[in-house]
Formats: sequence, structure tokens, C-alpha cells
Amino acid sequence: MGDSPLSRRTFLSAAGAAGIAGLTAPLLSACGSSGPSGGGGGGKKTLQVWALQDDGQNPIQQAALDDFNKSSATKLKLVPIPDSGGSTYPDKLRIGMGSPNPPDLFFNWGTGSIQDYAQSGRLVDLTPQLTSDTAWKNSFLPSVLDAGKAADGKYYGIPMRGMQPVLLFYNKTLFTQHGQKPPTTYDDLLNLVTYWNSQKIQPFALGHLDAWPDLMWLEYLVERLGGPTVFADILAGKPNAWSNPVVLDALHRIVDLVDRKAFGTNFASVNYVNDGAGVLFAKGKAAMHLMGTWEYSNQVDKHVKFAKNDLAFAPFPTISGGKGDPNSVVGNPTNYFSISSKSKDVNAALAFLKKEMGSPMYIDKLIKAGDVPAATGLEARLSASPNPEFSKYVYQMVQKAPSFTLSWDQALPHVFTDPLHSNLQKVFLKKMTPEQFVQTLGAVK
Repeated sequence: MGDSPLSRRTFLSAAGAAGIAGLTAPLLSACGSSGPSGGGGGGKKTLQVWALQDDGQNPIQQAALDDFNKSSATKLKLVPIPDSGGSTYPDKLRIGMGSPNPPDLFFNWGTGSIQDYAQSGRLVDLTPQLTSDTAWKNSFLPSVLDAGKAADGKYYGIPMRGMQPVLLFYNKTLFTQHGQKPPTTYDDLLNLVTYWNSQKIQPFALGHLDAWPDLMWLEYLVERLGGPTVFADILAGKPNAWSNPVVLDALHRIVDLVDRKAFGTNFASVNYVNDGAGVLFAKGKAAMHLMGTWEYSNQVDKHVKFAKNDLAFAPFPTISGGKGDPNSVVGNPTNYFSISSKSKDVNAALAFLKKEMGSPMYIDKLIKAGDVPAATGLEARLSASPNPEFSKYVYQMVQKAPSFTLSWDQALPHVFTDPLHSNLQKVFLKKMTPEQFVQTLGAVK
């Protein structure tokens, strides 16, 4: 299946980590860029390409570099960076980007994860290249490519991984046995909460202990109620953006769901990362689970019989009177490669992105590893996926999405991460009111 399913959210959510830890040995060697005369002398250049270590995709990235290096005078070297040992990848990237020899190309999450670098002029603006080369721009799904923009509206990243929207997973066998259908409206969802509780079955699994699963509920409720501009205003730091009535409405709906026992009565002690919520769902003790696409891989790897016979998926329901487009999605659009403005050879770095990130070889390798790439025209090729039905569903879902909002804890600057997680947990536990939540987040600077 490629990378470990439970590791996927770990890698994707690392962008929210705060604090700068000491340099590790791998990082010191990574920062020691070979310089203009590196890589064998004779004036040849070697560019450093930073990516996450051990995420299952390194061999695919290495194959792309090897292909490029065959015909390029400037060589590219993959530098896998560990996201462990008390220091996260974003911390190490922050140190590397502040050094005299920053990485030439580097893996990131777009939006908030690159905002500081874009603002300080440390990234190459790719907008002119994408505008002038429409074939290149049109080779990526628009909603995903747009998620690689910074707050200034310019493109700084090119998609280099699979897409991971949040879906509503449900137990189709359980639903069929009880004559129920997955919810298409929020009223349907509330009716299902009542029904499953009446049958002594928990309506939704929720890994509350890990904090970030709670956030998916707030993200989708805000999206369906108010559309993507509500969070866009928060991301842009507009005055009183957190106090938008839509955010308050969404938070009150979460409290209502808790009161209705939508997540059972013991969700405060359930985790996701150690498969607590996944087990509840797989064993039929919970009927539904709102989670990113990595949940599919998790079930395939850990609960084979359930994944094969019972696992189904649907979009988050619409809300009557809501301004959001029912086709819009939230989650993790993808990961991106960005170019440092201090790169020893910007043209070579750009040539690599143009030649390799959309190449048939690279895309096919991602598909075979279980990823759903953000490239256009993949319908037929997704048949080579380990799970073609699911891959095609995810692809079509994102393909028709007018917007794809990045998970809030990854989109916002890292200073928001802890307050966002801890205070939303308090709302779920009814230890903080929605009004107190928006006031607290509105005070974060």
C-alpha cells in the first residue's frame, strides 16, 4: 500500500508543530550543500531535494531524480529528512531555510507551511511559468494546484503526492441490515444519530484523544454552512474572522451532536493513531467514521475482512440553507515541491518539476503505491491502483470539487495549532462554550 496508513496523517499534520529543536546529524549533512562546484568538480552543480524520510515514497522520488539526472548537467540529490527524534520536519526545514545553504527544492504542505518563506522572498514564484505554460498548469487538478498558493495568491508549489480528502465512511452491511442509507443532508445525519443510538450502536467513531480528528467536524460544518471564504478570511487574518456567525453555528452544532451522543459516551478516551476509533468502526460498534482517505488504507491493512465486505464511503452531507457548494471538500489536497530563491540553479530545479512531476513514470508509480495523484486525465490509469474503485471515487470527488480547503491545523501558522486543538477538544467535552472558543482563537497572534 505504499506508506504506512497510520503514518499518513502524522506526516501530513507535522506542519503544525511548534518550537525549534537542535540540529540532528542528518540535518547537518543535509545543510552542508555541495555548492556550485560540488558533485564531482568541473563546475557541475548538485542541488539538494529535501523530502520526508521513510514515508514510503522516497524510492518513487529517487526514481524521478535518477531519470532527470540522466540528461541534466546539474544533478539533483534526494535528502530524506527524519520527522522524529524530538524535532519535526517543519522545524528542520525552518533551520535549513535560514542557513547559508538552504535546500534547493523541498517537500511541504502548501499554504501556511510556506507562508513565512513566501513573505520573506525565499521562494521562487511559479505563477509566471504556470501562466505562460498552460499545458503544464492544466496537467494538475485546479483545486489542488490552488492549494499550493500562499496568502498573496501566487503559486509556490507543484503537486508531488497523492490527494487525501476527508470522507464519510460507513458500514454498508450494517446499513443494509437495518434498512438505512448514508446521509445526503444534515437532517438525514441527525436522524441516523437518533436511529443508531436506539439500536445501541454508536453513530460515529471519533479519535478524540488525538485532537485533530475533532477538527474535521468543524472544517466540514463551516464549509457546508458558509463556503470556503469563511476560513479564507481566518487564514488571511481579517478582523473578527473567528467570530463569523458561521463558525459559531458550526460549533453549536458540534455541541448538539455531543448532546445527541453522536460520538457515544466514551469518546474522550478513544484515540485514532493507535487504531482505537478504527477498531470500533471495524467491529460494527460504530456505524460511521468521518476521516481522511488514509482510513481506507488503515482498514485494508488492519481489518481486511471488514474492508473487503463492509467498508463504504460517501461525501459529507449538505446543510439546508448553507452557502457551501456540496461538491467542495476539506482535508489534505496533497504535498508540494517548492524551489528556494537561493537555489544554485533555479532553472534546473524548475526543469525537474516540469519534466518529472507529471511524467507517466512518476504518476504510475504513485498509483501503484496506492496514491491518487493530482494530475488530470487519470481515470483509466487508476485501474492499476491496489484499490481501483476507491481511488477512482476519490479522484472524481476532487476533480469536481470547486474548492479543496487544506486542514486548518496545517493551513494556519503553527502558533494556532495547540490553541486550535486543545480548545476544540474542550468544546467537544463541553468545558468551553463556542463563544469562548472564538474569543480565544481570535486573540491568537
